[in-house]
Amino acid sequence: MIADAGTSTPPGATACIALADGTLVFGRGFGAEGVAVGELCFNTAMTGYQEIMTDPSYAGQIVTFTFPHVGNVGTNPEDDETTDPVARGMVVKWDVTDPSNWRAADHLSEWLARRGRVGVSGVDTRRLTRLIRDKGMPHVAIAHDPQGRFDTDALVAAARAFPGIDGTDLAIEVTCPQPYRWDEGRWAWGEGHQRVEGARHKVVAVDYGAKRNILRCLASAGCDVMVLPATATAECVLAHDPDGVFLSNGPGDPAATGTYAVPMIQGVIEAGKPVFGICLGHQMLALALGGRTMKMNHGHHGANHPVKHLETGKVEITSMNHGFAVDAASLPAGVVETHVSLFDGSNCGIRVEGRPVFSVQYHPEASPGPQDSYYLFERFVAAMA
Repeated sequence: MIADAGTSTPPGATACIALADGTLVFGRGFGAEGVAVGELCFNTAMTGYQEIMTDPSYAGQIVTFTFPHVGNVGTNPEDDETTDPVARGMVVKWDVTDPSNWRAADHLSEWLARRGRVGVSGVDTRRLTRLIRDKGMPHVAIAHDPQGRFDTDALVAAARAFPGIDGTDLAIEVTCPQPYRWDEGRWAWGEGHQRVEGARHKVVAVDYGAKRNILRCLASAGCDVMVLPATATAECVLAHDPDGVFLSNGPGDPAATGTYAVPMIQGVIEAGKPVFGICLGHQMLALALGGRTMKMNHGHHGANHPVKHLETGKVEITSMNHGFAVDAASLPAGVVETHVSLFDGSNCGIRVEGRPVFSVQYHPEASPGPQDSYYLFERFVAAMA
C-alpha cells in the first residue's frame, strides 16, 4: 500500500517505507526489527542478493530488488563479500521463502536479523523502481515492527534528515583498519576457495571498500596481495616495493574520498608503477589524472549492463554498482576513454597513453558474462611482467 504521511497503518502491515517527500509505503517486515535510513536505489540482478548486501559499495544505501525471487537460495559464508552486510536494508516484492539450494547454510531473514539489517517485502517494487528512475534516488527511512506501530511523521523526518551521499566520504567507514595479506583464490566446483601459492607479482591493493572476490581474482592471477587502508599515502604504498598497485571499489562521493586518495594515486603514477582501478578506484584515478566525476540520477546497479570496449569492438555483459560516473568530456589529453555503457553512453573505462595505467567502472570479478572481463586481471599482470 502506498499512502501519504499521516495515514494509519493498514491491517497486517509490519513494515513501512517513508520517503522524504512524505510518501509512505506499507509492507511486511523481515530480518531485524527497527529503523534504517539511507538512499534508496534499485538493483536489477537476478542472482547474488547476498553478495549485493555485503558489497561495501552499498554503504549508506537501501536496495530495492527488481527480481522478485529473493531468499530462495538462502545464504552461506562463502558468498559474503565482506564480514557483515553493508547495505542498510533491502526491499523486495514477495515474501522471503525457505531456502532451497544445496549450498544454503542459513535463512535470509535470520541472516539479516543477526546482523541488524531491516527487510521489507510485499511492496510494489516496480512502482518504486519507476519512481527512482524518474526522480532520482530518494532518501528514505524503513521500519520493521511486528506489531505494526509506526510513527510515520518521525520516519519522514528521519528520511529528510539523512545527509545523503553526495559530498560524503564513505570509504573511510568501510576500509580495513590495518594492513593484511590476501592469498585466497577464486571459488572452484567441489573445492571452494583454496589458498594460492607461488605468486609471481607483489601487488598493493588499496581498500576503499574492496570486495573479497576482487582480491581472489588478483590472487588467482598470480598476485601476492597486500591490502592497505584507504588513507595509505604514496610513501606507504611504495615502501612495500610493489610490482603494481590496485585501486578498489567502494562507496560514496569519489571527490570526497579523493581529498586524500588522489595525492597517493598521483605519487604512485609518478613512480612508474602499473595501476589498475575498479569502480570507485576508476573514478579516483580519473580525478588524479585531471578529470571530473558527477552524481548520476539513479546510477547503475545490476548484473546485465552491456559495455562496449571501444578499442576492440567487443561488448561485455557486466556487473555494475555506482551512483557517480566519470565525465568523459573532462578527461585531459593523454587519457583515453576505452569503454562506454551501451545503456546511456556513460564512461566505463580509461587508460593512460604510454603508461600501464588503466581502470574500469564495472566489476570484472562478478562473473555476469560470466568471464567476459577476466582479461582485465590478466592485462594487469602482463603490465607488471
